[in-house]
Amino acid sequence: MAIQALVFDVFGTLVDWRNSIAKEAQTLLSPLGLTTDWHSFADAWRNEYQPAMEKIRSGQRAFCDLDQLHLDNLELVLTRLGWHQVDQGTKVHLNRAWHRLAAWPDVSEAMKLLRSRFILAPCSNGHIALMVQLARTNDWHWDAIAGAELAGDYKPQPKVYLRSAAALGFRPEETMMVAAHSSDLEAAAHAGLKTAFIARPDEYGPGLGESVPTTPVDWVGENLLDLAKKLTT
Repeated sequence: MAIQALVFDVFGTLVDWRNSIAKEAQTLLSPLGLTTDWHSFADAWRNEYQPAMEKIRSGQRAFCDLDQLHLDNLELVLTRLGWHQVDQGTKVHLNRAWHRLAAWPDVSEAMKLLRSRFILAPCSNGHIALMVQLARTNDWHWDAIAGAELAGDYKPQPKVYLRSAAALGFRPEETMMVAAHSSDLEAAAHAGLKTAFIARPDEYGPGLGESVPTTPVDWVGENLLDLAKKLTT
């Protein structure tokens, strides 16, 4: 059955969260006299991501959107550093940096090319408002927004992938998950979706991202533009 829709992981796959967060944290916090390795700050904040979502996946906490989880996680990181002088307004503004993340250089052209043939939507743990703002920040056009908020749960729960496909009006096998993370693609494949891996070898720092998939996938691209060219020619 032909692929009709592409659904995307966003953090790391489409946007360079690490460099973006490091830059914004330095811009907002260094005027307060705070200094650190800002990439390590970004890593520490991101490292709280999965544990926070696991509380929701396991039923320990009711579903809430990623803005709330990111703000809670920021509080943890600031407390750990002893940075109690950061006021609430600064915390909120820094937390919104996740809405302003810069795309990888290949993404804009690739999204335009892919949209000429496929329905495009995020299947992200980010909520609808966040996905809207990232699209506007980076001049993308989503045909719809699916993912965690629609399912009321977080990946890799199967219903996140299945409800995303269903919301677009397609069967799982007509829908392809695009991601730079093998674990995400493995979960999507188990839910019945087709899968495409793109390399983001520098996501977590130089050479610390995934260059090749560690699970079977249907398509592989050196980056999103490479994948787009393969899928549209």
